[in-house]
Amino acid sequence: MSGAFKVSGVVLPEGEHKDLYVVDGHITHDPAVDADLVGAGWIVPGLVDAHCHVGLDEHGAVDDTTSEEQALTERDVGALLLRDAGSAADTRWVDDRADLPKIIRAGRHIARPKRYIRNYAHEVEPHELPTYVAREADRGDGWVKLVGDWVDRDAGDLTPLWPADALRQAIATAHEHGARVTAHVFGEQALPDLLGAGIDCIEHGTGLSTDLIDDMARRGVALVPTVKQLQNFPTYAAAGEAKFPTYAAHMRELFSRRRDTIMAAYEAGVPLYAGTDAGGVLPHGLIGAEVAEMAAYGMPADYALGAASWRARSWLGCPDRLAEGDPADFVVYGADPLNDLGVLAHPERIVLRGRVVA
Repeated sequence: MSGAFKVSGVVLPEGEHKDLYVVDGHITHDPAVDADLVGAGWIVPGLVDAHCHVGLDEHGAVDDTTSEEQALTERDVGALLLRDAGSAADTRWVDDRADLPKIIRAGRHIARPKRYIRNYAHEVEPHELPTYVAREADRGDGWVKLVGDWVDRDAGDLTPLWPADALRQAIATAHEHGARVTAHVFGEQALPDLLGAGIDCIEHGTGLSTDLIDDMARRGVALVPTVKQLQNFPTYAAAGEAKFPTYAAHMRELFSRRRDTIMAAYEAGVPLYAGTDAGGVLPHGLIGAEVAEMAAYGMPADYALGAASWRARSWLGCPDRLAEGDPADFVVYGADPLNDLGVLAHPERIVLRGRVVA
């Protein structure tokens, strides 16, 4: 449906009952003549998956048809804004599709040779890192993605990929190009140098200590914990057990304390956002489950939902409150998701760029 229409209900996060009119793709609170009522219930600014990978599967880049299916799967659960945290595929064509979610890209992962998943990353040496960061900053949408740690075959465990001086130069280069930097980090060792170099966000973050968490809170460094992905740590440990028993034991230990670690970050005031890590080993369309799992850790429902809606949208520089004149990107639910986050799995209406798309 396109043209002028109306939805009515409780608008989150304010919790106020309103009539929202959609005219020419934007929100207005002024009644529109002959606007049909297309939905009623609880209205939430479009959901955000702040860590996913459109155009990627466990083997590397996928074709455009598969990328389209991934994007539609996200859209149809209400994820209308995606931060693509690294993809080997060129998905710029998605920007020309009004029926697909908006993607904020971090370019392609940057890693060391043979120190990440095959076919995923630019594989470069430390002296090349600033050059590749500049390249991906120019190609992306304001983000660059580094691989901070991975299994070192010689050490038999997670170790950092980059020396501190390379990180300082690379992150400074990204900032000069107007981009923020995030990094995949499972373990402990890579984190001090990444934070010291001025990184903007950490993905996963299971190796965080109290001191590092306090440093993140002080610096305003964000954390996207990908809590559904963390459930795979025992599987990764089992897969590496024969060759890397130290790594396997380490992954199990990180898994055992994951809830305490993530909740310590929450309690310290580190800004947390919801991301599913879909597109590698996990399927797309899990943002509702991600929010529910964050709440199961102990976060309030409004915080967990905000981490996948209004707070995440603001963090990524997008309208977040369905105010007068904002783009009409929202989801309508038949019941209050703050009372039951399971409601997120059952959107009744999805409005993207002013059109009812699902």
